[in-house]
Amino acid sequence: MPMTPPEDIPVYLFVGFLEGGKTKFIQETLEDKRFNNGEKTLLLLCEEGEEEYDSSRFASKNVFQHVIDEQEDFNEDNLRKILNNCGATRVVLEYNGMWTINDLFENLPVEWAVYQAMCFVDSNTFLNYNANMRSLVVDKLNVSELVVFNRFDQSKMNQLDFHQIVRGVSRRIQIAYESITGDVAYDDIQDPLPFDINADEIVINDEDFALFYRDIMEEPEKYDKKRITFRASAVRDKKFPHATFAAGRHIMTCCVEDIQFCWLVCEWEKASLFDTRQWIRLTAEISIQRHKLYKGKGPVLRIQSVVLTNAPEQEVATFY
Repeated sequence: MPMTPPEDIPVYLFVGFLEGGKTKFIQETLEDKRFNNGEKTLLLLCEEGEEEYDSSRFASKNVFQHVIDEQEDFNEDNLRKILNNCGATRVVLEYNGMWTINDLFENLPVEWAVYQAMCFVDSNTFLNYNANMRSLVVDKLNVSELVVFNRFDQSKMNQLDFHQIVRGVSRRIQIAYESITGDVAYDDIQDPLPFDINADEIVINDEDFALFYRDIMEEPEKYDKKRITFRASAVRDKKFPHATFAAGRHIMTCCVEDIQFCWLVCEWEKASLFDTRQWIRLTAEISIQRHKLYKGKGPVLRIQSVVLTNAPEQEVATFY
């Protein structure tokens, strides 16, 4: 008889830096009967700030706290052992702000699935963190569905400063500002794209490629059947299907170390004419469809015209 695969262990992930408000929010969440209704929960703490949990106020007593101080102890075998010892069926994880999200996903047991990720930040220190540890800030924002700026003082702070930093990483993440009195306001600043998505032909300027690429990968359906023109580097590979090449550019999110070549699948009968890494200006119709190079659905560009060109003045695209 075949074995039934184990069900996923839901992980509710809370990220951010020390004194950002993670503990306060988790405490309030575990006091809420709508969330903490008796299900056995592992409260896994990877850093300890000044504020401590008061388990006597939890809505259910089936919450088991465990502290991991050393990053080497955050590994698949140890995490699975901790969960098995307490018999919990879900995990609330307060993650260390100085550890990377890549380390998190590399070490989570395969059956642990992140159901929700939220980032909590002290508004008084965020701009400093962003200036001096930008890669760690981007790392946390990239995985989060919501970022909460705690202790936000509207008389001294400008929402736009915070908004622009977050939107430089993700257009999907929700932004909330919690004042020192506990009032919460959600960000409603509009972010028009720097190109007209409703034009008969969408023209992407060189300086806007990073924004375009992120937007089409986050919300591909709105580009379906659109006609588009942009400059890119054409890349061929013998493993690609016939008449297929990749068009893209190197994009830097926050620092030199995170530069990646970001590309889109293109279909053109004359693809074999290209030398790899040749700069072109292409015009194509976008089709959102399944493709083996995406291992799922993605934007496939059906080439209408190609012109050879020089590299842009700034070869590495950025969000700023």
